[in-house]
Amino acid sequence: MTLNPPHEPELDPPFEVVEPVRLTCPLVFSSPHSGNVYPRRFLEAARLDESVLRRSEDAFVDALFGGATALGAPLIRARFPRAYLDLNREPYELDPRMFDGELPAFANTRSLRVAGGLGTIARVVGQAQEIYGRRIPVGEALERIEKLYKPYHACLRGLIDRALQVFGIAVLIDCHSMPSGVLRQTPLFKLSEPARRPDFVVGDRYGTSCAADFVDLVEYELRQRGYDVRRNKPYAGGFITEHYGNPAGECHAMQIEVSRSLYMDERAVIRGDRFVEVAADLTMIAGALADAATARRDRPRAAAE
Repeated sequence: MTLNPPHEPELDPPFEVVEPVRLTCPLVFSSPHSGNVYPRRFLEAARLDESVLRRSEDAFVDALFGGATALGAPLIRARFPRAYLDLNREPYELDPRMFDGELPAFANTRSLRVAGGLGTIARVVGQAQEIYGRRIPVGEALERIEKLYKPYHACLRGLIDRALQVFGIAVLIDCHSMPSGVLRQTPLFKLSEPARRPDFVVGDRYGTSCAADFVDLVEYELRQRGYDVRRNKPYAGGFITEHYGNPAGECHAMQIEVSRSLYMDERAVIRGDRFVEVAADLTMIAGALADAATARRDRPRAAAE
């Protein structure tokens, strides 16, 4: 199929890599949902205005974890929003009802995320609010995947492979935020549960994507700073954590979800009074994780000597 919809000039480049002055640790940070550049054509096709679409953004998360570069680690961040294209999905999780034309035979049209309207190209945002007023041409959908999704993941893979080559270990931190209002509605919060909602949810795909001692360390450091932390519920990690995590090969991946009420005004989409404090805490915790990853790499070498 020919891919020839007009290029979106606003998304050039589609993502950015913030590199450290000197690469000194094996951590890699990814912020796939903090993009806030909404292409004009997308806004014209949407039924919702930009203020509603922005509620699906992990607003300011790239800045919240921005201390990574001072530690000697890179951070990759998308410029486009998740309502336009979701990088934390398989490349072709697509709902055929959304598109004008036939999807490729290899598209995954039956996943639970597609059924919920949250595929690679989302059908809904917020409380199941439909994004589009019409069907999207299939060519346009595939263009987004080819020109935005695939380059981002190719770059992310390159950063991880570089860490593995240089340090013998890589630890990917997939950076996200969670709307506090949605948390109140999940099955996690039953009447018997404590009234306090978690500040952080750390996901490791139920122990399959990251060494347990790294996740234990992050949870411990967060709790030491007074935060309420849960593991895997209700967010165990999505495609990125599952796809890149391979602890047996010393490639570890964990997802960190931060409650938006901690660091921002969710309705106004502006930074809150605690933003600087939370960002500083995350930088310190990342530093502890970097030390642990380096020590893990050095243990076999020390034992051999």
